[in-house]
Amino acid sequence: MSLPHDSVLDRFLRYVVIDTQSDPTSQAQPSTEKQKNLGRLLERELKALGLEDAHLDEHGNVYATVPANTDKDVPAICFCSHMDTAPDFSGTGVKPQIVKNYQGGDIRLVGDTNQVIRVSEHPDLKDQIGHDIVATDGTTLLGADDKAGVAEIMSATQFLVRNPEIPHGPVKILFTTDEEIGRGADKVDLEKLGAKFGYTMDGSTVGEIENETFSADGVTITVKGVAIHPGTAKGKMENAIKIAADIIARLPKDQAPETTEERQGFIHPVGVSASMEGAELGFIIRDFEEKGLSEKETLLKAIVEEVMANYPGSTFTFTVKEQYRNMKIVLDRHPEVMENLLEATRRVGLEPKVTSIRGGTDGSRLSFMGLPCPNIYTGGHAYHSPLEWVSVEDMETAVKTIVELVKVWEERA
Repeated sequence: MSLPHDSVLDRFLRYVVIDTQSDPTSQAQPSTEKQKNLGRLLERELKALGLEDAHLDEHGNVYATVPANTDKDVPAICFCSHMDTAPDFSGTGVKPQIVKNYQGGDIRLVGDTNQVIRVSEHPDLKDQIGHDIVATDGTTLLGADDKAGVAEIMSATQFLVRNPEIPHGPVKILFTTDEEIGRGADKVDLEKLGAKFGYTMDGSTVGEIENETFSADGVTITVKGVAIHPGTAKGKMENAIKIAADIIARLPKDQAPETTEERQGFIHPVGVSASMEGAELGFIIRDFEEKGLSEKETLLKAIVEEVMANYPGSTFTFTVKEQYRNMKIVLDRHPEVMENLLEATRRVGLEPKVTSIRGGTDGSRLSFMGLPCPNIYTGGHAYHSPLEWVSVEDMETAVKTIVELVKVWEERA
């Protein structure tokens, strides 16, 4: 297989037109077989670059190795991106549009002219003068989350393979499925991967590095009410729909996603199904500190108990399920992972800005599975929406960052 198109832009345009949307209602892994279509292409391209161990496994994950070319004992470093796109908006029939040499102003999308990338809502556009910007026609996602990361890892891999004079340790490549539905690391075989440290390429603005995520739990509350014919219900009926509504009405207004920012956590109802005799409420609880997580769960349970006291014939269950934990807990034990990344970021001419993710990433799970894994910028913006866009020059900067990072690890070994 020859690769006539190998710029990061050519790769990106090749990948985004492949529909890889994941499906939260599916129990399979991958949740959609179409994710493997991109996986098979990446496997072929990696083999064409000479990476003989490149392969797609049954779960849709792609593994490969750029072998070390130095005598130093350098730890094996992994670069990871996810192939799926979010279920939030259509990823079928992506038609990428390139705004060449952007000169400022709003960008009206050609397929749905009601969709406008406004400078007032996307202030990062002010830093893009002279750049080539890739958007969609406004009818689909772009898929820069995370095909920008995939294209950047592939381009950096190609650069290392074609420039063997650059000394480096073993570089491991991992492309995952189902990250957008919280299952990206579920079927990753870390023993097979063989990396000591990792980096997810799944961030946004260039220069921004994320070493911290929320800690996250899910809470399921079931309520069993007292159902009876409404004609003879006086003093007897306890309507589970009203019980559920009462619980939601008492949630603290200052601990919701819509009223919090930066390092504040929240209690967030994500689903309710209710009938007169029974109800089920789903919540996600988020905080950067585990103490804050347990305090919010205690508060939510106290609200439920307070409501249920008014319904003596009804019963409830309160189930907490751990989802993921703040990766900073693990990264702080291995300071060299962040130190080397900060140095590589400076070498490409950026001033690193270390930030926290108000969410999760494959890096959270991988860190606690044994692969300490901060998150690096890809240059993408406005993820999960038809207004998604990415700068070609920023993608090229991310490619250079990967190459510099590999060099820093070898120098400091």
